Amino acid sequence: MSDPFSTTHEESSSPILLIADHASRYIPEPYNLLGIEDPALLRRHVAWDIGIEDVTRRMSDKLEASAIYSGFSRLLIDPNRYPDDPASMPVESDGVQVPANVDLTDLQKAERVAGYFEPYHNKLRQMLDRKVADHKQPIVLSMHSFTPVMNDFERPWHVGVLWDQDERLAQPLLNIFRKNPTLVVGDNEPYSAKQPFGYTMNEHGTKRDIPHVVIEIRQDLIDTHHGAEQWSSLMVDAVLQLQKRLAVS
Repeated sequence: MSDPFSTTHEESSSPILLIADHASRYIPEPYNLLGIEDPALLRRHVAWDIGIEDVTRRMSDKLEASAIYSGFSRLLIDPNRYPDDPASMPVESDGVQVPANVDLTDLQKAERVAGYFEPYHNKLRQMLDRKVADHKQPIVLSMHSFTPVMNDFERPWHVGVLWDQDERLAQPLLNIFRKNPTLVVGDNEPYSAKQPFGYTMNEHGTKRDIPHVVIEIRQDLIDTHHGAEQWSSLMVDAVLQLQKRLAVS
């Protein structure tokens, strides 16, 4: 079985923790691509967040910030959904059928939870515990990317800031991004963090009262190394401004 996560700068003294729930499109061999006959479909956004691992790793290096990345596709089990949510192991995603997820037994579901979901979140919790112990107010950024077109709607946003009850990071970041005249910035767009709850930020952020925010970057802006480098630099600049405003060290 492959590692359910990887990390960078795990021992960093930075107060920043970067999380990439959908970094990987990998499906372990025993699952036989979940019955999906065309492997090319797994390069689409249904299997992972295109470009976000590249951006997050570059951010981690530039900031010397700790980061964690999922090591499995969200079609196997979505680390940002509660396991009892039908979207956790979807039978269909944006028109792509996932045959192996149809009629899963409780035992099969439990094996995925125990083998991938729990180890990933246990590691994330361990890393976050250290940040909390070392810093009065850590900064937790959950990094995602979104497809440029959904349901025939061309999404105009370049970046979205998603938040629910905690606006400590969201509002300053929105203000920072909006100062850039070249950016179309979404406030809880193209998705809202208010409904439904994402597992990661609800469990590790809201319930623990730790400052957190979800960042969504449009995939066509970061699907090349050049784009990922540009956006990692833009994000690093925004995070440094945020850190300065919050006087976090």
